[in-house]
Formats: sequence, structure tokens, C-alpha cells
Amino acid sequence: MKLTRRAFAITSCALALAAGAGWAQDIPDGYPEDYAQLVEAAKAQGRVVIYTSTDMAQAQAMLDAFTQKYGIQIEYNDLGTNGAYNRAISEAAANQMSADIVWSSAMDLQVVLAAEGYAETYASPEVGNLPDWAVYNDQIYATTVEPIGIIYNTGAISEDEFPRSRADLIAYLNDNQDALRGKVASFDPEKSGTGFLHHTNDVEQTDDFWDLAKAMGAVDVRTYSSSGSMRETVVSGENVMAINIIGSYALEWVEDSPNLGVAFGDDYTAAFSRLALLTKGAPHPEAGRLLIDFMLSQQGQSALAAGGLPSVRNDVSEGLDIESLGERVGGNLRPIPVSEELLNYMAPQKRVEFFREWNAAIK
Repeated sequence: MKLTRRAFAITSCALALAAGAGWAQDIPDGYPEDYAQLVEAAKAQGRVVIYTSTDMAQAQAMLDAFTQKYGIQIEYNDLGTNGAYNRAISEAAANQMSADIVWSSAMDLQVVLAAEGYAETYASPEVGNLPDWAVYNDQIYATTVEPIGIIYNTGAISEDEFPRSRADLIAYLNDNQDALRGKVASFDPEKSGTGFLHHTNDVEQTDDFWDLAKAMGAVDVRTYSSSGSMRETVVSGENVMAINIIGSYALEWVEDSPNLGVAFGDDYTAAFSRLALLTKGAPHPEAGRLLIDFMLSQQGQSALAAGGLPSVRNDVSEGLDIESLGERVGGNLRPIPVSEELLNYMAPQKRVEFFREWNAAIK
């Protein structure tokens, strides 16, 4: 995730002309009969604004496909997880909401937006094609399913040597403290919403997260605010591994970096999702609804999967979907449900307690 703002206006006249003046395609099965009216209203608005934490490179194929189909301009603002959340809150407080969609990998922050009244209710006609855990109150939709894993430098640790279970990883860290000291990376949960989600989910879903945190502390773990930063240090050999990293990125990185390996637990692999919501007071609400439907459709999901973001559906034409991803990580994929349980660690006292214990564990 990048914490700097990037705004992209996708405004190709050729794409707009290709989309045509009317929606000539048949209404898909399961869509309401008057859906063409939503499409025409969205095209009349002509623009949709996204606040996101997703790198443009991963989203480009989906955005291009949407513009090709409807001729609607997209302003794409890569603000990072905390930035997207804070911007939406601030604009709502000033009654000047600029975003139509907030699309973020910080699942807990997205549920906070919905719980505190910043999300519009919209029942997408694509809901029947999604797993039950991927929808929250017709307000938030999971658009991807992405494993949480570990990257490592294959020049420092061979594939055969690398631990494949949580217990083995803890033992490996404890047994090799001198060799690993100052060479292990992980997310900084205070600076990264994604890191906070990954770590607190582990607390809820496993019995040994704090054992892992203490083992990382014993080797003087170095913490970072983005997956990209960790990747650079592992490729260079500055660090030999990075724990609880975004696995969808890692699966692509290993294709281009011969000294980079990726591992997933054969006992447990958590998976997060990038969640999309329509903002309350969206300036282009119909265009926002149309984009959400497209992101969840087979075409949109195939485009996301082609960009390296595995599909939450099981019928995409390109890339990984939820079934093939499960096979790729060893069959123990556990998606994080989109539910109110994500609010557990958002209460101030709970957050303070987590950070206190985290800082004590990593010293």
C-alpha cells in the first residue's frame, strides 16, 4: 500500500465512443428489469471517484474494462488504508463528500464506516454470486480474497528449510536468533491499517500469535508500513523474511524475483478482502452503484484476477479465484468474514491494550 496520494482521471474519448450513447447489451440474469435506467443515469453523471489503498497496477485492468463498457470517467485516489478512511470521515464531517466509493484492504476500518453511518445501503444484483461471508448489510462487499503469507530470501533460506506451520515458524525464529537478529520484517500495526488487521485477526483466530510476536521480538523484528517496502529489503538481503505480508502481491513478486520465495502455512492461512462501499452523500451515486456491480460481476472479477487480485467468485476466466487460490496455498484458506466482529479491536481501550502488548512483545 502506498501512503502517498495519486489521482488518476481515466478520460479516453475512444473508450467513451466505444461505449455508445445507450446501453445496448441485454440485462444480465438476476438483474432488475429497470437496471438500464441505472446505467443511463450513471452515464449521465459521467464520473465516479474512488478512495482506495489498492495500487493502480493491480486495478488498471478492471478500471479500463469498466470505462470501455460504459464510457464513464474514473478518478482514482490511492491514499493508503488510513488515508482513505480519514479522508472520508473528514469530508463527511464537513458535509463535502467527494468520494463515491471507498475501496480498502483495511476491512475493520470499512466496517467502522458502515457502523457509524458513512455507507449507503445498496443491494447489488451480484450478491447471489458471492459467498455469504463476503457481504455485510447490503453496504459492504468483498471484491477479492487474498492470502496472508511470508516472503523470504532464497539465498539465505532454502525452500526445503523454510518452516511451513505456525509452530515451526516460532521454533525456527527461536532456534536461530543470532542468525536472524535484525533480519526479520513485519507490518507496523500502528502505521498500517492492513498490518493492524492481519495481526489482530491472528490474535482472534490462533492460540499462538503472542508467542510469534515474542519470537519476532527476540530477533529484533523491523516493522514497516507497506508490503512494497518489505519486499525491497528481502530481495536485497537486508532482511531474510517478512511475516504476515499480502500474499497476492507476493505470488506475483516471486515470478519476477529469482531470489524471492513465498510460503503459506499448511495448518492455517488467513485471507483478507478488499472491501468496497458506496459513501453516504456520494456525488455520483448511480455511477458508484454501477461500478460496485461491475467489480462484483464475472467480467470485473476476471479483470481483477488478471491484475493479480484473486477473485471472491469461483467462475472467473483469468487468474486465481477462491477455489484455485485455496489449492495454491495448501487447502487451509480461511477468509476473514465481513462482519461486526471486525469492530472488536476498533474500540479505543481494546486498541490501546493490543498496542501495549504488541510493543512489549517486540521490545
